[in-house]
Amino acid sequence: MSGSTFGELFRVTNFGESHGPAIGCVIDGCPPGLALSEADIQPELDRRRPGTSRHVTQRKEADAVEILSGVYEGHTTGTPICLLIRNTDQRSKDYGHLLDTFRPGHADYTYWRKYGLRDPRGGGRASARLTAPMVGAGAVARKWLRERHGTTFCGWMSALGEIEIPFESAEHIAHNPFFAPNAGIVERLEAHMDALRKAGDSCGARIEVRATRMPVGLGEPLFDKLDADIAYAMMGINAVKGVEIGSGFGVVTERGSEHGDELSPEGFRGNRSGGVLGGISTGQDLVVRIAIKPTSSIRLPRGSISRAGVPTTVETHGRHDPCVGIRATPIAEAMLALVVMDHALRHRAQCGDVVLPVPALPAAAP
Repeated sequence: MSGSTFGELFRVTNFGESHGPAIGCVIDGCPPGLALSEADIQPELDRRRPGTSRHVTQRKEADAVEILSGVYEGHTTGTPICLLIRNTDQRSKDYGHLLDTFRPGHADYTYWRKYGLRDPRGGGRASARLTAPMVGAGAVARKWLRERHGTTFCGWMSALGEIEIPFESAEHIAHNPFFAPNAGIVERLEAHMDALRKAGDSCGARIEVRATRMPVGLGEPLFDKLDADIAYAMMGINAVKGVEIGSGFGVVTERGSEHGDELSPEGFRGNRSGGVLGGISTGQDLVVRIAIKPTSSIRLPRGSISRAGVPTTVETHGRHDPCVGIRATPIAEAMLALVVMDHALRHRAQCGDVVLPVPALPAAAP
């Protein structure tokens, strides 16, 4: 299967299946000399792992990461880093009845038509469980970027279904299962999820993620635009159906007199561009929003067909997230970090010697 490798200079190859013995990735291109251990990676995996609240799948996976190569005496060697996460709570029998039919909204039908066979256990290779290795790789990228450039990443849920979540403070994000930046709305979000679970239904979500203290000049002006690669990365996350950068679809109703961020000696006077102009980073915050579709695995009966083309009905039981967006924030942060990391290395390779006499503009307030 092709399409399992992401990035050019910082390359991450993802492997495994949802109910196989293990999942993981190989990171090729990490600079040598970075202090790295499992303790640098595990906290990010803990933020994403299942079973952390009643609002997500109750699959109990520790998601304990093992570094198998690429690190010697606590530092990266510049050779491939292999991260392994063992699957310990498979229930393959939950999916036996799906071998001969297709779940609406899932990749079951297209996967089967493409490859001629499929692993029905939890979606196999198409499962969102395969985002865990990317979160692990993202943790490595985040550490290098923080130490080299001071770049940090923060994401949050800005909408759960029809419920808008006003941003109050980033301090709230880590203290509720929704990654919501508003403590006052959590009770309403919980009630909404409880009602969906009782009804056997699901909902979508919107996630916003930002990178701060960005280097200036990352990205290329044509086909390797930074924002194009961000969109590519975000659309690679399971269930993502839309990506906005900066004003996003809001540009439709904006005028040129308000959208174009004016410049001054003190910096940009706005950030409607989302930190990217002409495909190249401005040094302002990267501002990215993703739209996540409702979970396709729901208890309600849905019409489908068998492999023989005979009409049938599918009811999906087992352990599923009523809203996959609840655990998507760490994934979106990781994918953004991987894009920035790859472009930072590419910029260093080509333009590392470029020095201008005038300092870069300070970033505008978000």
